[in-house]
This record gives sequence, structure tokens and C-alpha cells, in this order.
Amino acid sequence: MKQRILALIWKEILAVLFDSKSRISIILPPIIQLLIFAYAATLDVKNVDIAVFNKDSGERSFELIQRLRGSSIFHTISYLEREEDIAPYIDVQKGLMVISFDEQFSRNINMKKKADVQLIFDGRKSNSAQILSGYLSQIINSYNVDITQEVLKKEPKSALIQRNWFNPNLLYIWYNIPCLVCTLSMLTCLVVTTHSVARERELGTFDQLLVSPLLPGEIVIGKLIPGIIIGTLEGLFMVAMGVFVFGVPFTGSFLLFLFSLLVFVTAISGVGIFISSLCYTQQQAMLGSFTFMLPSVLLSGFATPIENMPSWLQPITYLIPLRYMLIISKGIFLKALPSLFIFQNVYPMIIISCITLIGSGIFFRKRIL
Repeated sequence: MKQRILALIWKEILAVLFDSKSRISIILPPIIQLLIFAYAATLDVKNVDIAVFNKDSGERSFELIQRLRGSSIFHTISYLEREEDIAPYIDVQKGLMVISFDEQFSRNINMKKKADVQLIFDGRKSNSAQILSGYLSQIINSYNVDITQEVLKKEPKSALIQRNWFNPNLLYIWYNIPCLVCTLSMLTCLVVTTHSVARERELGTFDQLLVSPLLPGEIVIGKLIPGIIIGTLEGLFMVAMGVFVFGVPFTGSFLLFLFSLLVFVTAISGVGIFISSLCYTQQQAMLGSFTFMLPSVLLSGFATPIENMPSWLQPITYLIPLRYMLIISKGIFLKALPSLFIFQNVYPMIIISCITLIGSGIFFRKRIL
């Protein structure tokens, strides 16, 4: 039995390595996606174009504008001559925001009165507008503190000092890489396992496999293990790229990460075999893998926090292995997550693995008998 399974595993690995399409699909796309998504898939807002409508001729508004110019967030700052120019500027998306000063801005500050600044954002880009609003709030609050010291001749009673744990400089790539390690490992594992049975059927060798001495359970194991091996190696390669190429710190236990990654790709392999047993061509298998992967990524908490999802949708995320692996990966990479918290996220993946493996095995057996 052991020799039969090992022979099938070796056959599957050779089929992947010597098939040019399969070889390219598991090697080239993940590397390209890692290099692209590491920089492109970011929520940082940079190189923003904004406009200023300034009816104030005093130095106070000029000073605040100069502070905006000194920020690396903004690319160009345009000046509007009339109030009627604000709406067309936003409508045709020339910029993300318009900052407006009334004619009493400097006078009110010098007279120790409240001075208002109007910020007009393009609500069609809601996420970018919210992030930019936070940046501007920091700039304006810093300006307000300096003005208070200058005009009122007194120190502020309190000061806000920010301290960011685990990612002191708020580098988004430190968040992206640990997430991409899991996501791209899932993609590779799905590609290998979903194509395994479909490739046999498409090439006409599946019937030969059925008349071989291999039992249905041995066929399932032989199809699963290559996907687990290749998915794990792909994940470890991504970890090495993240640490040595992108400079992301790896502060936790490597053995715990390896164990978690094995459990994760095992669960994904079970899903892949289930999808593969439904498909007759590799094209169908590819479509099936992406049908599973897209909801998994969207509901895992990678792009948007799970807490922001509708209450009826949040329980579904507990069925997605990627949700737990993202927590483990980010925790081990950035904050040396203790083993207790790691096992709290590993055991749901173990349960999912058992369900997917047993389910795929039963369904696969029914399909071939």
C-alpha cells in the first residue's frame, strides 16, 4: 500500500513538473503576484491631487497651505479662482479634495476666535477620502497646536503622542506580505489539486488509474499529498522572499508557522480534490478554483475587516481556512504570537481539514464507483 501511494505521489509531482502549463502556473504567477501586490495592493494614499479655494489674503491660510505643500502625501496643489470651480473640479475627478478658506480665516485667528476650514472630498472614492481626511486632521491639529502657542502665548494642556506597536512606521508592505504568503499558497495548492483528476480525465488516463491496484482511498491520498507538498514549499518560498527581499521581520516561531501552514494547505487540498472530482476538463477545474478562491479572499479579512461585514455574513467566515491562517501569519511575522493563540486558530483549520478530506474522499469514491 505504501509503495503504491508513493508511486502515485511521485507520478503526480512529475506530471506537474514536466507539464509546461502546470509548471508555469505554479511558479511564475505567484512570483509576479507577490512582486505586484506587495506594492500595488495597498491602502496607503499617496500622490494625491488637491485644490485650494482661498478667499483669505492673510498669512495664516498661506502658512497652512505651505504645510500641505511640505507633505509627501500630495502630488499637485491647484488654485481655484471662483467658488463655482469647486464642483467641476470634483465632478471630473481632477483631484480628490478641495480645501476652502473664507475671507475671515486669518483675522479670526489673530483675534483669538474660531476659524473654520472647509474640506470637500470626492465621496465616490470613499476609502481614499476617509484616509486622506485622517492625514489632513493630523496636519491641521498640528497647525492648531502651533497657532495656540503663538497667539495665546501658552502651552497646550495636553499632547497626543502616538506609538504604534509591531509596525512602528506603519509600513503597509509589512501587512501585505504575511497575507500574500497565505493567499498565494492557497492559490498554488488549489491549482495543483483541482487539476489532478481533471488532467487525468482530459488525457484519457483516468480509466487506467481505476483499473490499477490502487484503491479509491489510496488514489485520494496520492492526489492530495503532492498539492500539500507543493503548496507548503510555495508558502516557504514566499516567506523567504518576504524576509530577505522585502525586509519584513519574522519574529515568531518558524516551526509553529510551518505546522500551521501544513494544516492550512491540507484543508485547501481537500477542497481542491472535491472541485476536481466535479470537473472533466482542466478549464473547468481552473474556473472552479477561482470560484472558491475569490469569496475566500473577500471574506477572510484580507481586504476589509470582518467586523465591518454585515452581521449575517460574519458567521460564514468561520468556515474559511484563510481567515485563521491570516491571523497566524500576521501574528508570527510581526508580534511573535504565543503558541496558545496560534493553536486557537489552528484547531478550527484541523476541523475544516478533517471535514474537507473526508467529504472529498467520500464524494470522489462515489464518482468513480
